[in-house]
Formats: sequence, C-alpha cells, structure tokens
Amino acid sequence: MNNYLLEGEDTFSLELERERIIKEENNISFYDLEEMSLSNALEDIDTYGLFSNQKTIVIRNIQNQKYEEQAKDWDHLFAYLDEPNPDYTIILEGLNFLKTSKIYKELKKRCIHKECKENPNQYIKNRFKDYKIDYKTQNTLLEFCQNDMTKLKQECDKLMLYKINEKEILLQDVEDLVIPKQKDSKDLIFAFTRSIAEKEKEKALREYQELKSYQLEAYSIIGLLASQMRILYQVKLLEKDHSISDIKEILNEKSEYRIQKTKELTKFYSEKEILNTMIELGNMDLKMKSTDVDPDSLMELFLMNL
Repeated sequence: MNNYLLEGEDTFSLELERERIIKEENNISFYDLEEMSLSNALEDIDTYGLFSNQKTIVIRNIQNQKYEEQAKDWDHLFAYLDEPNPDYTIILEGLNFLKTSKIYKELKKRCIHKECKENPNQYIKNRFKDYKIDYKTQNTLLEFCQNDMTKLKQECDKLMLYKINEKEILLQDVEDLVIPKQKDSKDLIFAFTRSIAEKEKEKALREYQELKSYQLEAYSIIGLLASQMRILYQVKLLEKDHSISDIKEILNEKSEYRIQKTKELTKFYSEKEILNTMIELGNMDLKMKSTDVDPDSLMELFLMNL
C-alpha cells in the first residue's frame, strides 16, 4: 500500500516523516487544502503522467475539512484509496485530528497511519553530531524553543552556520543568537493551576504576574482558571474507568495534551475541593463585575489564602 495518513502536533514532524517516505522521488505535487479545493488534487490523481508512471501526491492541512461541505470529492478520494494505482504514492497530512470526524475515520481505514512526533533531544543530538554541545547548552536551546520543532530546526541551522568553523556550540552562542519563544498562555494556565493545586503561593503569584504580561485582565485569568477547573472536575470523574484517549474522545478535545496535563493535577484535589474552588472563582468573578473592588487585590488575596 502506498497510501499514507500522517498525523502530528507540528508541521516539522510531518515534513520529516514525509521525507522518509518519499526519499528520492522527483515527481511530487503538493496540495494545501487551506489554499485550494480537494478537487485539484483529485484531478492530478486521475491524470496519468506523460513522462513517468511514478507519481507522489501530498495533500496537506486536512484537519479542518468537513465531509459535508465536499462530500462528493471525499467519496471520490475514498473510492480511489480502495483501489489505488500501485505506481502512485498518496500522502495525506494533518495536525491534531478530531478523531470522531468521518474524514479521519475513513482515511485511517484506507491508509497506513503514522503518528509523527520527533524527540527534541534526539533531534539536537542528530543535528549536532559533528559539533560539540554540552548538556546545559542543549537544555537551554530546548527551553528557548519551547519544544517547537519548527523553531528548533531554524535555530539549529542558524547555530551550525554561525559556528561552522569552530564546530562547537557554546551556551553564550545560544543566549546571543536564539530569541526565546514566548510561552503559550495555555501552558502558563496549566502551570498556574498546578501551583494553586500544590498551594505554592509565591510561585502562583509570580505566574499570575506573568499571565498579566500577556495583556490578560484579572477577570480573564479567572475565566481561564475556571475553565481549567471544569475540565479538571470532568477528568477526575472519568479517570477511574477511562484511559486518556477515551477521556479525550468523550470530552471532544482535539489533543491528548490538555487531558494528560490535567490528569497530573487530579491527585491534588477531591471532587468536593474542585467544586468549592469553582464556586469561589464564580463569586470572585461576580464581585469584580458588580462592585468597585480592585480585581488584582481580589486575585492576590485568593492566592495568598491557598
């Protein structure tokens, strides 16, 4: 079978896996479904090459496609995949698929399914195999890139070119050349929720100030925290009888990441404690919106009383 369904959390991991599949193939066509219709790719699939029977067709960004909007085209593709041309390689790519979607389920039946996730540490070791780089420098590079594989590739390329003669990457090189990637606010909310769960007051206060640096108001942070507490309560109820992947499907989450991170916090709370925290956050939100109380003072008092 030459039909592949590549699923990943970042485009770089997809690209690496695609390169492993394609290797030396020259006759390659790319179709991005965020920029064009599936019908363009289907026309290519239905057309024989003039100079070679071999052909590779890459269809990217299929994760947000809805079957109902192009049912005829998707059925056309499913029919082709049932009886594919042995000279063609079809690669379908997407990020964080909704596992319950018809497109995902039908493609998974008809393709070799690969979950693409590169190990950042191993990637650095492989890229710098001809260079010297110590453990601390490697960790700093990872920290600056926040496990963003696309950024990591770009920064490795930059560092290798910069030190092409010396063949040694120093900590100072990373600090001078690599611009740290700003943390995602969702990751900060996870960290903030964990500090609250562990009752680490000073750490929670620091993270609160860091969240404010993202131009988030106190009431917005309370809303994000309340949302995280709601999913924490749901995971707490479900984890006894369900796996992480099961919970992801039940809660209709796009990625297992949020479920995995949330599950790390359930041990700190009873069900009653989560509900009480949600009630307290709701009362704080009401006070902020209906009185003249200073939102920051209210939030800081909540954190100090952990």
